[in-house]
Amino acid sequence: MNTTDIIGYFSAFLTTLAFVPQAHHSWKTRDLSGISLPMYSLFSLGVAGWLIYGILITSWPIIVANSITLLLACAVLSLKLKHR
Repeated sequence: MNTTDIIGYFSAFLTTLAFVPQAHHSWKTRDLSGISLPMYSLFSLGVAGWLIYGILITSWPIIVANSITLLLACAVLSLKLKHR
């Protein structure tokens, strides 16, 4: 593993970890009143795009981070749609 990959994994870990509290809070409380449906929709599409990009360039830090983030974002998005 080279320095570039280490920086990528570390950054991916931090940005993915930063998303976990929101997903956990949303799941636990089912209070999504402060969640913007358009923002989460666009965010999820953007993360999906980054995941596709990571797959196309075979960048594991991008693939791993965006796979996890996409799952979390889609969980929050589905809760938002369910509890309108």
